[in-house]
Amino acid sequence: MDSVNISLVTEFILVGLTDQPYLQIPLFIEFLAMYLITALGNVSLIILTVLNSHLHTPMYFFLFNLAFVDLCYSSVFTPQMLMNFIKRKNTISYMECMVQLYFSCFFVISECYVLTSMAYDRYVAICNPLLYKLVMSSKLCLNLMLASYFIAFSESVAHTACMLRLTFCDANTINYYFCDIPPLLQLSCMTTHVNELVIFVVGSINIIVPISTIFISYGFILSSIFRMSSSEGRSKAFSTCSSHIIAAFLFFGSGAIRYFKPSSAGSMDEGKISSVFYTNVIPMINPLLYSLRNKDIKVALRKTLKKRNF
Repeated sequence: MDSVNISLVTEFILVGLTDQPYLQIPLFIEFLAMYLITALGNVSLIILTVLNSHLHTPMYFFLFNLAFVDLCYSSVFTPQMLMNFIKRKNTISYMECMVQLYFSCFFVISECYVLTSMAYDRYVAICNPLLYKLVMSSKLCLNLMLASYFIAFSESVAHTACMLRLTFCDANTINYYFCDIPPLLQLSCMTTHVNELVIFVVGSINIIVPISTIFISYGFILSSIFRMSSSEGRSKAFSTCSSHIIAAFLFFGSGAIRYFKPSSAGSMDEGKISSVFYTNVIPMINPLLYSLRNKDIKVALRKTLKKRNF
């Protein structure tokens, strides 16, 4: 009888970041602070872009989506991770694990293509400024985001479906702090060649296509900037693009390190460090990167606070 769709494991035990008792409370405080900063920063960006009409432009439409994705992504696993720091037994049911896997894949893939859309937006703005409003129409911006979410939906379904076909027999301890693909593959008592192939194909697409698009876009952008006669124009263009370049480099770099290393027990422990970077640190610093040096955001914040009499 075919039993590949039946898991003998009804729940998993999450090891977390560390099994050292004396580190649990300090880590709880640290990651709670990071999550609060992440939530405050991204929610603030979302509210500011909605309430201020001068931010209703393609650039801030994409920034709105980036903040939304970062907020949702960090919320998929951080609250449970915080609970696991203070609970004695860190368990998650099989179905909750699969749901968490799906949404973590969905939001991380969505961010790949939101960052790609932002690079294209900057390319048009700097290289073809006279055609910017015509090219970056509301319809195109909406279609780019719908395409990003559709790709994320399709690839997340593929990852989750491949995981659901696996059987987990006896081992149910996940050497990780949430249900991610590599640690789950280590527990399966079936062959995982199909899953590994899907990871390689989908991961390669999500790394190569966005990074190629971003590199090509910024190649043209840099060429246009160096041809500018005005030093003020060059400075403004660099300032506009630098935040996005840093965000994209950090996100894709840490993601590639995490998913393209062999899934051994040793690499799993090392992978927790890079994973914390792109699952906790990047969603926290993105709103800071895009707001601290952004005059429009600062003006919008002052106007909003003034209207609310803060």
